[in-house]
Amino acid sequence: MKLVSARLLFFVALLACGLAARPARAQEGPLENNSPAGTTPEDIIKRFAAKETEFAKARDQYTYRQDVTVDTLDGNTVDGQYHEVFDVMFDDKGHRIENVVFAPQSSLSKIYMSQEDFEDIRHRLPFVLTTEDLPEYDILYVGQQQEDELHCYVFDIAPKKIEGKKRYFQGRVWVDDHDFQIVKTYGKTVPDIREKHGNQENLFPKFTTWRQQIDGQYWFPVYTKADDELHFKLEDVHIKEIVKYEDYKRFGANSKILYQGKEIPKDTQPPDQKPDEKKPQ
Repeated sequence: MKLVSARLLFFVALLACGLAARPARAQEGPLENNSPAGTTPEDIIKRFAAKETEFAKARDQYTYRQDVTVDTLDGNTVDGQYHEVFDVMFDDKGHRIENVVFAPQSSLSKIYMSQEDFEDIRHRLPFVLTTEDLPEYDILYVGQQQEDELHCYVFDIAPKKIEGKKRYFQGRVWVDDHDFQIVKTYGKTVPDIREKHGNQENLFPKFTTWRQQIDGQYWFPVYTKADDELHFKLEDVHIKEIVKYEDYKRFGANSKILYQGKEIPKDTQPPDQKPDEKKPQ
């Protein structure tokens, strides 16, 4: 998030997550730093990265609705809000598209949403660590912990280095010891951006993302929550962010073609278009 009319003094290459400040949750058991039985942390990392690679490909075949709310607060009072609801779906040619279904005028006045915020919401809050991503990160095994009925291996993750303007995740992940998939993520996107000669800061909150098993196979992100204080140079801003991922459905032959908000048969054309102008919306 960018502070409205903030001044920047320096660039920070990498910002620590502040994991010690992570609030405990009732469904978490104690973190036990014992070694995994019958395997090694390196083997667990390879196995869950392979599963994450499969999951990333599978998720690309699903439609879903994403509901995003970002609030700024004065004490306990919401004094600004950004809200957007959009459907991630496919057109008749199988191309992935977004259809905005609700987007009232933003009332945020202390901050405004940056391009990096929108990219984080779509791609980094539902963090996925694939085999291809492994060389970019230092991954440290920290122990085992119970999350509700799940027994999890716990790893801390940080980028080895920041390359250009690329953005990364830094924080902690919980990996289910049965399915070897990430079921929970806590951390933030890095780096925060503080340009030397610009007049804006772009800071990012710590967040938690929970996953749920969909169709009995992969664990999909279903809920992200951030409740953090962003320390801009001119002032601190308390923000809350909620992202819901809902109504996952696997894309297939029964997909719908929409024109002006209404479903039309695939073999017909919209009434106001000629045959060579057929472009379902």
